[in-house]
Amino acid sequence: MPQPFTRAQIEELVIDRSRPLVICDVDEVVVHFIEGFEAHLESNGYWLDFESFALNGNVRHRQTGESLPGELVSAQVMEFFAARTRHQPLIPGAVEALNSLSDHAEIVMLTNLPGEFRQERIENLMGHGLHHPVVVNSGPKGPAVRLLTETHAAPVVFIDDSPSYLASVYEHNPDCKLIHFLQDERLQKVVEPMPWLSLRTAHWPEAHAHVMELIGA
Repeated sequence: MPQPFTRAQIEELVIDRSRPLVICDVDEVVVHFIEGFEAHLESNGYWLDFESFALNGNVRHRQTGESLPGELVSAQVMEFFAARTRHQPLIPGAVEALNSLSDHAEIVMLTNLPGEFRQERIENLMGHGLHHPVVVNSGPKGPAVRLLTETHAAPVVFIDDSPSYLASVYEHNPDCKLIHFLQDERLQKVVEPMPWLSLRTAHWPEAHAHVMELIGA
C-alpha cells in the first residue's frame, strides 16, 4: 500500500473511471529538474556525475571528487525543492501534449516530492497552464498506481523517467502501459532499454502520438 499521505490524496480524487487514465511524473518529464539541480550543486561546491541514474553516489565534491554521503545528498535535494519548486521551467511540448490528451483521458500528475512542497508544485504547474490533479508520493510508485487504478475500467498509461518507478508499476500493475520519458542525453547513455516498455522517448510529440494510440483516441 502507498504511504498514508499518498493514499489520502488518491481517495480524495474525483476522476471519471470510465475514461482512459494517463498518470504522469513531473520532474524531468514535465519540468526540468536536472539542470536546476546541477546549478544548485555548483553553487555549493558540488557536481553531478552520470555514472548511473541514481543521485546517491553521483553527487561529488568539486575539489576532491569524493561522493557525498546519502544524507547530504538528500539535504541538497531538499534545499533545491525548497528554493526552486515554484519556479521549475517546462520541458518543451509537455503542456500541449497533456492538455490535448485531457480531451480524451483523465490526467493525474504523480510526483515524488516532499509533502511540504506539494502546493508549490501545484502552483508551478498551474502557472504553466497545467491544471490536472497532483498526487505527491514517497517511495516506489507501483502501490500508488495500483490504488489509483484498482477500480478503473479503461486503459491506463504511466509516464516516468525513473527506471525503478517504471519497474515498480510493472510489478504491481501488469496491465498498465509504460512510457519511459528520458530527455537528458547523458542519462539515455547509462540506462538500458527495458523490454516490457510500450515506448522509450525523449520527445513529447512522440509520447503524445503513442498515448493516443494506446487509449484508442
